[in-house]
Amino acid sequence: MSSHSHSHPHPTDHPHQHPVVEHDDLKRKLKARHLTMIAIGGAVGTGLFVASGASIAQAGPGGALLMYVLLGLMVYCLMTSLGELAVHMPVAGSFVTYSALYVDEGFGFALGWNYWFSLAVTIAVELTAAQLVMQYWFPHVPGVVWSAAFLFLMFVLNAFSVRGFGEAEYWFALIKVITVVVFLGVGVLMIFGIMKGGPQSGWHNFTLGDAPFVGGIPAMFGVAMIAGFSFQGTETVGVAAGEAENPGKTIPRAIRQTFWRILLFYVIAILIIGVLIPYTDPSLLRNDVTDVGVSPFALVFRHAGLAFAAGLMNAVVLTALLSAGTSSMYVSTRILYGLAVSGRAPRAFGKLTVSGVPFNALLVTTGVGALCFFSSLFGDKAVYLWLLNTSAMTGFFAWLGIAVSHYRFRRGLVHQGYDVSMLAYRSPLYPFGPIFAGVLCVVIVAGQNYQAFADIPNRWTEIVATYIGVPVFLALWWGYRVVKKSRMIDYEDMPFDLPKPPVRSPLPLAGEGQGVRAGAGIPPA
Repeated sequence: MSSHSHSHPHPTDHPHQHPVVEHDDLKRKLKARHLTMIAIGGAVGTGLFVASGASIAQAGPGGALLMYVLLGLMVYCLMTSLGELAVHMPVAGSFVTYSALYVDEGFGFALGWNYWFSLAVTIAVELTAAQLVMQYWFPHVPGVVWSAAFLFLMFVLNAFSVRGFGEAEYWFALIKVITVVVFLGVGVLMIFGIMKGGPQSGWHNFTLGDAPFVGGIPAMFGVAMIAGFSFQGTETVGVAAGEAENPGKTIPRAIRQTFWRILLFYVIAILIIGVLIPYTDPSLLRNDVTDVGVSPFALVFRHAGLAFAAGLMNAVVLTALLSAGTSSMYVSTRILYGLAVSGRAPRAFGKLTVSGVPFNALLVTTGVGALCFFSSLFGDKAVYLWLLNTSAMTGFFAWLGIAVSHYRFRRGLVHQGYDVSMLAYRSPLYPFGPIFAGVLCVVIVAGQNYQAFADIPNRWTEIVATYIGVPVFLALWWGYRVVKKSRMIDYEDMPFDLPKPPVRSPLPLAGEGQGVRAGAGIPPA
């Protein structure tokens, strides 16, 4: 196992901070194939199978495609940044822990609680979508019945052992991967006329009406939010690092494979849907909450004359939703566990079962997932889209945390005289990657609904619904700073579990001990 796998500074090493992880007793049972599929499982779910239709309906095929490409590039930058941090310090707290160590403890606290809530809400989102899918077969059964059954299934898959979860997620995700590949194949055959397409399919859909770019900049921002929600889950590789066998080898590999697969799946899938289904098709899931259609994947198969395949596709969509929900439950539970063992959440959430599962954290997370039950009370569609927005916004904060943490981690490393070549994995895109990703995150969050500000008296409720995540995040951050007197971490105070560099030379001396007090012997800048 990589020597970095126990890279937690000792409490006495770092007087300004809580220990990062006091008793990280999680079991290292996840193999490389589990890691890759966990990240794909988290990212290929509702966003691709259900919400991709809304992207095309909102911004047209060109607008949707452009935003997915841009977001894909941003996610690659973030994945390499996270890879560098996760290989150096593979802990379940992941970027929450890195934010507390390399940015500010209060920032890590706010990020952790926000991300936990975001993912717990994602469980509710996936379950709400699953209700809509089940209506395809059982229109008269109340949606709440399905939510309860699926929530129980996700809980059981997470409750026994991490190996059981990894195995279940592997097979869940494999079904999705095969489906996307088949969809891409059928779509290409339809585009080239080898299989019959729908009555309105063809490249002319890119010039139909206002296409390819419909709704201008506001629509693009809206799609950026949907695309963001779609890609969220890729960062679960960093969280799963806390339970990965040999993180130094498995994490970089999983990150490389995951990025290419996700970009291929999303960008080509959006292109195919845009060609085969006009953006004006009323069956696409609109942001008009009264009009929720089935998955655009099912529509394409139906146009291809595969009547049976549409029902089959719905079953696959269901698998995808359950898989993404199960993955979200796993990750949010581990984040809450990480917060607990580092003193940023109640201690009870840090307790593990004999098989290494943080059971109390799992129970609370499942409770928040049960929010999906309210959807049947208030009308599935409105709640589904409202939850989607809440969850996507907090996901962008997590990405911002990764970008800022990586940038400051690398600056601190150099400031203390370490040679960057000592890192087991280095991001090839530093410093462009974290800067580009961080700036894009801020722009997308800020511009989400900027046109509403032109008419504040009539649209203030809309503004609140869109931006509620921002003041909540800032209140948590500054509240922690006030109560705990935390501050931005100085470069000389950052802990690095690497051989101690000599005062005047960046090269490590042979035989130096591990886990030195951060900044020892380094003159202040």
